[in-house]
Amino acid sequence: MARPDLETSKKQNVTSIRQETETDTSLKGTLFSVFGLGLFIVISWLAVFALFLSRS
Repeated sequence: MARPDLETSKKQNVTSIRQETETDTSLKGTLFSVFGLGLFIVISWLAVFALFLSRS
């Protein structure tokens, strides 16, 4: 037979693990990094395009 005291402790451990891993994290740094990388790519592309136009 299953021991009820073990099952309740397992359920408590599972809920405590879920609470620790499901915390709300701020993604502002990620958003700024993605925007910065996109801006860098666009500026680089425009610089290369301007170089292409000036040489043709």
